[in-house]
Amino acid sequence: MTPPHPARVVIIGAGIVGCSLADELTARGWTDLTVLDQGPLPAPGGSTSHAPGLVFQTSPSKTLTAFARYTVEKFTALQVDGLSCFNPVGGLELATTPERWADLHRKAGWAASWGVRGELVTPARCKEMWPLVDESMILGGFHTPDDGLARALLASRAQRQRAEQRGARFLDRHTVTGIEQDDGHVTGVTTDRGTFPATHVVSAAGFWGPVIGRMAGVDVPLLPLAHQYAKTKPLPELAGANDPRTEASRPILRFQDRDLYFREHTDRLGIGSYAHRPLPVDPFTVPGYDQARARNMDMPSSLPFTAADWAPSWEDSRQLMPALRATDIDEAFNGVFSFTPDGMPVLGESGVLSGFWLAEAVWVTHSAGVAKAVAEWMVDGHARTDLHECDLHRFEDAQRSPAYVHDRGARQFIEVYDVIHPLQPMDQPRPLRVSPFHARQQELGAHFLEAGGWERPHWYEANAHLVTDTPQRDPWAARHWSPIAAAEAKATREKVALYDMTPLRRLEVTGPGALAFLQRMTTNNLAKKPGAVTYTLLLDEKGGIRSDLTVARLAPDRFQIGANSPADIEWLRRHAPSDVHLRDTTSGTCCIGVWGPLARDLVQPLTRDDFSHEAFGYFRAKETHLGHVPVTALRLSYVGELGWELYTTADLGLRLWDTLWEAGRQHGVIAAGRSAFNSLRLEKGYRSWGHDMTEEHTPYEAGLGFAVRMDRGDFLGRTALEQLPPPTRKLTALLLDDPAAVVLGKEPVFVDGAPAGYVTSAAYGYTLGRCVAYAWLPAHLATGTGVHIEYFGEKIPATVADEPLFDPKMTRIRC
Repeated sequence: MTPPHPARVVIIGAGIVGCSLADELTARGWTDLTVLDQGPLPAPGGSTSHAPGLVFQTSPSKTLTAFARYTVEKFTALQVDGLSCFNPVGGLELATTPERWADLHRKAGWAASWGVRGELVTPARCKEMWPLVDESMILGGFHTPDDGLARALLASRAQRQRAEQRGARFLDRHTVTGIEQDDGHVTGVTTDRGTFPATHVVSAAGFWGPVIGRMAGVDVPLLPLAHQYAKTKPLPELAGANDPRTEASRPILRFQDRDLYFREHTDRLGIGSYAHRPLPVDPFTVPGYDQARARNMDMPSSLPFTAADWAPSWEDSRQLMPALRATDIDEAFNGVFSFTPDGMPVLGESGVLSGFWLAEAVWVTHSAGVAKAVAEWMVDGHARTDLHECDLHRFEDAQRSPAYVHDRGARQFIEVYDVIHPLQPMDQPRPLRVSPFHARQQELGAHFLEAGGWERPHWYEANAHLVTDTPQRDPWAARHWSPIAAAEAKATREKVALYDMTPLRRLEVTGPGALAFLQRMTTNNLAKKPGAVTYTLLLDEKGGIRSDLTVARLAPDRFQIGANSPADIEWLRRHAPSDVHLRDTTSGTCCIGVWGPLARDLVQPLTRDDFSHEAFGYFRAKETHLGHVPVTALRLSYVGELGWELYTTADLGLRLWDTLWEAGRQHGVIAAGRSAFNSLRLEKGYRSWGHDMTEEHTPYEAGLGFAVRMDRGDFLGRTALEQLPPPTRKLTALLLDDPAAVVLGKEPVFVDGAPAGYVTSAAYGYTLGRCVAYAWLPAHLATGTGVHIEYFGEKIPATVADEPLFDPKMTRIRC
């Protein structure tokens, strides 16, 4: 246990998240802790008070699965009055369409990847577990025996009592009216019943999060939405089936093809629906607990039921369970809870107000896991679970507008139970962010997908005439893909192609302390002459990879950094001394990657500077002009071919494109998209942070030890690296044995018949004639070892391969 810490913490919100966090913090020695809530305990009126308590652990997100797994473990061990806070009835998801049945195979793969027990079952087995369903509708099911029902109010009470025993206090009937601060630091919380000094304030206010955030001057990008929940009258078929204390014995049931779920309430059924129109709720108009009671509302989070929205779901429920035709709804409400633009929680310390933390948009399913991670983050400076998908700084500025949060949050509600392809973009608002080359890309028939608000070409119809024989794909892998990608990859390998790299984040770091600062923050040696470019890593205190960076030293005190996410600049700003200045230049600049064996033939005639290998070597930078356009040229290649990243200001971007395009005509230049790019980078073994490695991985596990220089001074994470044992896992290159087989990522990998890891990134390697997959696997696996990747239930053979798979001697880049 961590010794008592001088931190003074105020948590706003005594729901499941606030109570879980109080328990986790006090268990780590932070006992000077106060939890405030406007309503009465134990049910203060937020989402926890009405939550049906469903816990399905399996998710496409490894992080959310880890959160849910810890929630199950912790709540199972908690008891109140002899009653467990978790009822492990299991979960059952039904497929009534071929598309859903295929998706359940994919979900079974996630479960195997993340370590959740689950099995695909027959319609007869579904009927056995849920006798009320019409077996003739069902194609199959996915059963997860360790899922179940969290008793949210009981779990809140149990954790509150443990936190109180350690010194925490819980105060209900305290309405927060302000967040006090001084010189950028939080100092306390003001309520209608007094002020509470604090060095740390955590907003765990649920759908009231934006209200608390506004008091602190912090944006909280979540949208409260109402969700329909109803309970039937008693059913004869359930009479005597369940103990009233535990309420349920059958698995939680999901009928996702109709956006419905079901759970038992002793002799009644509870039914939740996502099938209705989005019902946004303005958190600034939701009444407090007493005001809600005065309006004849059960609690603030329970809004009046909208019967017209319910009618289709009730008919769908009766179709699945014919016994419901003999009964009706007994009670119902529209319950409010939170959605974010990407469906993930919002966690972390504000960059605007030091000491002000968010633990928002968290469902009961993930509550204990989130609380543990946030407590680790607050006490130790880092969490043991990768949180990049949940970091409050992950959103771009363009994604934080109220309109964007509303539109995307509402869409997340609509898609809760939809079958979502990993590349599937949202429909609106698009286009939002476009590069200066967008008009030219449209003229070339670009097929755009979206990431970070950016429109990103994945292939160009103008290259369709280049397509030759390409392996056919299954319908799922063929979504958001075109055989044109193979032609674009081939043209890059044989001639030259232009890639729009504008969406990659760019930072400028300047000032007399810039070098010393970057040396302290990163792993490689940046103390090189101006003109040098260095690949390096950002680590956290435990040696985990926060990000990877490309750093160009353009002048003694000026650096250009290629980064990954808005969280990178926030991390650097948090550590920067006063003589260092950081600026995000992404929106005001643009970048074209010019890559291929004819790249020099294209670029050299446009400049008076010498672009030969001898004069402009690999991993070097030069500020020059191409035609009329001033550019910063970095000799880098993420596709394994000769070439440069060419940067200029956004106003000159179109002129740069046109200059390169005209000069490249005689060399057969094409525009190429992200689909070809991803194939080429995997053939070369180049990692993608956030996919191939995260904070959960160290450089040596990820195959990035070359970017760590232990023969220089101290840097963040060095002490942890010095204490690491030899890796027991590593990021491993796999080649699928069947030239026609394709996987997409997150599939489980089996060694000797047992799950041993999971795929991070995968793409067809058009140069190699095989699909390339990178996976986290046991470190002892030798080259040539046979494994199997499970893809929609089929075990596909693959082989451990040496990397890089393409051009291991780097002759194509260094020429």
